[in-house]
Amino acid sequence: MAVRERVAVVTGAGSGIGRSAALALLADGYAVALAGRRADPLAETVRLAGGDGHRALVAPTDVGDPGAVRALFAAVADRFGRVDVLFNNAGAMPPPTPLEEVTDEAWRSVVDVNLTGAFLCAREAFSMMRGQDPQGGRIINNGSVSAHAPRPGSIGYTATKHAVTGLTKSISLEGRRHGIACGQIDIGNAATGLTANIAAGTLQADGGLAPEPTFDAVHAAEAVRYMAGLPLEANVQFLTITATAMPYIGRG
Repeated sequence: MAVRERVAVVTGAGSGIGRSAALALLADGYAVALAGRRADPLAETVRLAGGDGHRALVAPTDVGDPGAVRALFAAVADRFGRVDVLFNNAGAMPPPTPLEEVTDEAWRSVVDVNLTGAFLCAREAFSMMRGQDPQGGRIINNGSVSAHAPRPGSIGYTATKHAVTGLTKSISLEGRRHGIACGQIDIGNAATGLTANIAAGTLQADGGLAPEPTFDAVHAAEAVRYMAGLPLEANVQFLTITATAMPYIGRG
């Protein structure tokens, strides 16, 4: 019997953790739909995949736009016929801003990407996974350690990442009867464009500035690949990976 091709969708696949995860999944034999706002960075991900790039689908997508998300999954269905894994990774992390200075537009922007975008993608993936044959699949949400503890001046990011945990739990519960697993990876200080300021020096809870250690995003990608590769009767519900010396546990 021929081995069926596994299909993954990765959002935010044009940079950082999303790109690293997409490359890891492509190297592992998946066909991967690469979603992100801009086509050029997605095309660069395909180039970096080398000989595995022929299994990639470039799908420029604004995850906060319901129509764009529907079009993304329609393209996946048309090209691959099913979806086995969704890595809900796209995210926005605004610069540190005191609560009273957060604008309406800034709040809506981070909610649209981090929470609404994750929901819209999960909804479409869930629908496909429920209806396909064989039924089932896996949704992996990128939570962040901010799903557990806030940084100063990060109310929008922190609130949305806490909400992602609720999304993860609800999907897990609703997915049981359909063979759909859902887990969450909480990442602290992977070295990406979003964390460049953290390595240089970032605001601490005591009001001071201090550089923080980071780690190669490839290790976060390997964790995603492990979660994705489990049989559907097993699930990593929550996984936390951080820089070892990150000021997170205890008093800092």
